Amino acid sequence: MKYLDEYRDPESAARISKEIRRITTKPHVIMEICGGQTHAIVKYGIDEFLPEQIELVHGPGCPVCVTPLEIIDKAIEIAAKRRIIFCSFGDMLRVSGSDKDLLSVKAEGGDVRIVYSPLDALGLAQKNPDCEVVFFAVGFETTAPANAMAVYQAKRQGVKNFSILVSHVLVPPAMEAILSSKNNRVKGFLAAGHVCTVMGYHEYGPIAEKYRVPVVVTGFEPLDILRGIEMCVKQLEEGRFEVENQYTRSVKEEGNITAQDIIKKVFKAIPRKWRGIGEIPQSGLGLSDEYKDFDAELKFGVAHYTKEESSVCISGLILQGVKKPHECPAFGKECRPEKPLGATMVSSEGACAAYYRYRKK
Repeated sequence: MKYLDEYRDPESAARISKEIRRITTKPHVIMEICGGQTHAIVKYGIDEFLPEQIELVHGPGCPVCVTPLEIIDKAIEIAAKRRIIFCSFGDMLRVSGSDKDLLSVKAEGGDVRIVYSPLDALGLAQKNPDCEVVFFAVGFETTAPANAMAVYQAKRQGVKNFSILVSHVLVPPAMEAILSSKNNRVKGFLAAGHVCTVMGYHEYGPIAEKYRVPVVVTGFEPLDILRGIEMCVKQLEEGRFEVENQYTRSVKEEGNITAQDIIKKVFKAIPRKWRGIGEIPQSGLGLSDEYKDFDAELKFGVAHYTKEESSVCISGLILQGVKKPHECPAFGKECRPEKPLGATMVSSEGACAAYYRYRKK
């Protein structure tokens, strides 16, 4: 495919791999933040191109995986109510709450719909004034601008029967939580190119300096990831701790200012619980006071919900880069894609799902 095959060229991959081997003289643990990058690494065997001194670990970069159990339960309770049209991207429908998932609610008669944009959900609210329409706003900074725009337009147009259930999380606080943990093994990061396309990468400079870790903004194709690893290893070998941008065809240092402005207008930073990790200060987005009328948690009285996670699932350790999926005793046994224990097996971008699909043996 034009503009894609060139980023999957085996000969170029071999050349980059050879250069990584040449410059590597000591062990390094590198974490990729994005679930899409994790999937590419496992699918294409990118880690098998590397010298044995380089270990790749998988971070909390899958938004489905880090959505806490109680948020799923809140979604299920709201979706099961009468005269509710509950809208979501498709990847959230199979994520299990305490007892069931959104697909089960749909099977039981709930009006649960897959949409491709939060603005589609806003359109449904306008067409169905006798129903409440709720959009499940999940994701990192990448999806926040569109969700913010939907709320902004709803207020501007006076649409009263539209709200969003917010579970947005932010990358930099999660990186700091990992680096400050007593279990931390990470020496360098591959930052997610799509997040940086929106937010830029100026936020990573203080992290690189404070924790003495290189951060390389990287794309999602095999050559992107290999080149990002090469840049990260070179910094580590030279004792440099800087932010570099491999993904120059998409990312600028300042990011998308217009997208950032709508996020700042509609949302505010709040503490957020991450599935498997716990609460991280100022690591999430919630609706600002000006837009609180569009907060589904407040509108439907579910803001107080809390829920403990499965003690069998080790997804938290996987998301922190402490363990790999195959090190979980339930992997491929009690926990499989058709009956997952944790969200890292549910999501197509989850590390456990990627290992099960490509490396089950």
